[in-house]
Amino acid sequence: VITKEMTPPQRILFPPEKICMNWRQIRRPGAGLCNLGSTCYINVVLQCLTYTPPLANYLLSRQHSQFCGQQGFCMMCIMEAHVRKVLYSSASAIQPRAVIRDLKFIGEFKPDIPGDAYEFLCCTFNAMQGACLSGSRDLDISSQATTIIHQIFGGFLRYRVMCLSCQAVSDSYKAFLDILLKIKAASSLTIALEDFVRPKQLDGEKCLKCSKCKKKVSASKRATIHHAPRVLTVCLGRADDRSSRKISQVVEYPEYLDLQPYMSDTTQESLLYSLYAVVVHSGHTCLGGHFFCYTKASNGLWYKMDDESVDGCDIHTVLGQQAYLLFYIR
Repeated sequence: VITKEMTPPQRILFPPEKICMNWRQIRRPGAGLCNLGSTCYINVVLQCLTYTPPLANYLLSRQHSQFCGQQGFCMMCIMEAHVRKVLYSSASAIQPRAVIRDLKFIGEFKPDIPGDAYEFLCCTFNAMQGACLSGSRDLDISSQATTIIHQIFGGFLRYRVMCLSCQAVSDSYKAFLDILLKIKAASSLTIALEDFVRPKQLDGEKCLKCSKCKKKVSASKRATIHHAPRVLTVCLGRADDRSSRKISQVVEYPEYLDLQPYMSDTTQESLLYSLYAVVVHSGHTCLGGHFFCYTKASNGLWYKMDDESVDGCDIHTVLGQQAYLLFYIR
């Protein structure tokens, strides 16, 4: 949803001061997840969300289920039960049966057909956001962005269009829960982000009507991060638009990322994020292959999570992967 101006929310659905960014409890890593058909794409998303400290803290407190009035499917209740099971279980692996059972409510997925981890992440975000908005969907955009989900993962992009004839500027804003980056010409995450915020020229068929010039004109359009999320989720777009083949090039990504150069206001001081989860896809096409992930547990150590197996590893291994999804925490 794109809005022309950023207005203060009419209602605050979850008070931001109640979000705890650091783990409340330090424990060993939880259980692995059984592959129930072709469900590795589901497992990696569930594991990355389980090891997102502010989300896990909230879910472990059972604040949602205590007051949930939803009948039937509720993604927040499912995630709450799942995270508790993974982190408190003494088993080496558990079956995410509740998630598989309700797949049809999350998106167009079937457990015996391979799916895409990014698509499943987006659908899971939407389902959790929908659960938090239950009974209050007629709220303004700013109020919808005050759910616990949006306050953790959400931010706003600003799109600034400038007429190249009269230099008139118009801004619009779009809420986001993740950022999809083109990587075809990018050897690193920072280069991909620089390309994301680089002004794009609109001319020829893409000309826009200028409200000041009263005619179609060439313009430049630039996206910047206007409001930064607490947790930044990035998809390195490895699907080739023209074919089903995967863009397999190496894209380097840092353990610590400064988001400040990509903000609307670049005069502020640095905005540092720390990597805590990475999803990797192995295979030559985006339609098949296998997903596994690396997550940083509450004990500060990294683990490779590949369905049922959970094995310790170091940061050098984590940073040397052909990453697909990256999770950074402020």
